[in-house]
Amino acid sequence: MNEAPSNASRQRETAEDRAPDLGPAEAEVEAAPEQLLTPLLVPADGVPQVVIDERRLVAAGRAIAAGSGPVAIDAERASGHRYGQRAYLVQLRREGSGTWLVDPIACPDLAPVAEGIGDAEWVLHAATQDLPCLAEIGLRPTRLFDTELGARLVGLPRVGLGAAVEHYLGLSLAKEHSAVDWSTRPLPEPWVRYAALDVEVLVQLRDAIDADLQAQGKQEWARQEFESLTHFEGPPVRVDPWRRTSGMHRVRKRRGVAAVRELWLARDRLAAQRDISPGRVLPDGVIVELAMRSPTSRDDIETVRELRPARRAGRVWLDALRRSDALPESQLPQLTLPAAGPPTPRAWADRDPVAAARLAAARQGLAAYGEQRIVPVENVLTPDLLRRVLWTPPKVLDEASFAAALTALGARPWQVEIAAPIIAAACLLPDSPPGTSDSQRPVGSGQDD
Repeated sequence: MNEAPSNASRQRETAEDRAPDLGPAEAEVEAAPEQLLTPLLVPADGVPQVVIDERRLVAAGRAIAAGSGPVAIDAERASGHRYGQRAYLVQLRREGSGTWLVDPIACPDLAPVAEGIGDAEWVLHAATQDLPCLAEIGLRPTRLFDTELGARLVGLPRVGLGAAVEHYLGLSLAKEHSAVDWSTRPLPEPWVRYAALDVEVLVQLRDAIDADLQAQGKQEWARQEFESLTHFEGPPVRVDPWRRTSGMHRVRKRRGVAAVRELWLARDRLAAQRDISPGRVLPDGVIVELAMRSPTSRDDIETVRELRPARRAGRVWLDALRRSDALPESQLPQLTLPAAGPPTPRAWADRDPVAAARLAAARQGLAAYGEQRIVPVENVLTPDLLRRVLWTPPKVLDEASFAAALTALGARPWQVEIAAPIIAAACLLPDSPPGTSDSQRPVGSGQDD
């Protein structure tokens, strides 16, 4: 943990030695960031062994408890290889305790680690990716710092872990093993080294970002965002997840949509049974081809090139197609689901010109604020919240009413403080005087059914 700063410092000293007689501008060019980067190749304490038994798991918990400061945490999944998003490796590092890599398959009860962490602050990068799988194995934060979200709030143009580490620490992280099958056992040594390096300088990165947040007056913004993440339980459950089948827009008949549904559900069951990523069982494109061509035999599948990937488990896919063919018309799914929220912005001008004008003005105001404070406008207020509050606005179009509406929709206090006055000002249009109510809006506007 302590080697990283010295590596960066040595690299800076090398750059200064290389151009001792240059002026400030020339030296800045000579010491361009891409030339200063030091590869982070080996963990400071060496490559740790993976914890695969109860005795060493208890030792890990005790060591983490004896450490000090925040705990850097990361998890590796086998996305694209295995079914679901479970964790196959957990990495932890804390000052004074070193780095620990835990195999949650060999050690499914991580209670000793959870006890060792206690109420210490977690440091993660892109927390929403790892929090659900960590919760599945009993690890839940009481407070945290998300370095990716922090990097967004301070206005970094690139917020991936590698980019943030380069920007703040002058180090480069290799990412060649990010998409490997982490369910592989035993894990190859290069993978283990890569996993350890992912938490090697995470706390140091946290401190650098936090200093920028403080300098920019954004620490309270970050605190509220991080607090909300401690309650994150994963993305909302989708209605009809099979409708996200890639290429499904080509299916133009309800019977074909039913076929996609049955094929998708059959694939999901088979993938769960085999513990394989659904896309490896049958690609989305083949599901769509099966639904459109509706083969009735193995020979039909064999003779059509686009269907040949369905030869394996062919009976499963033919049975799914028979089930969809047997459905009565009354049970066929609709081609598309009714909109669950406001219509797409491009439809606003026709359906409600006043609301469209307000949306355009509010977008402009929020974008100007984001540019002024160097923060992505979608972090100031998500586009979805903006659309919802303006498509179905409060009866009184003032700052207090919009503040209450945004709060009810889940906006954080710092977002409400910024966005409510901007949105209220956007409603002060010539054809939309203060106090315009929903009852005065054009017929047909309002929340979609």
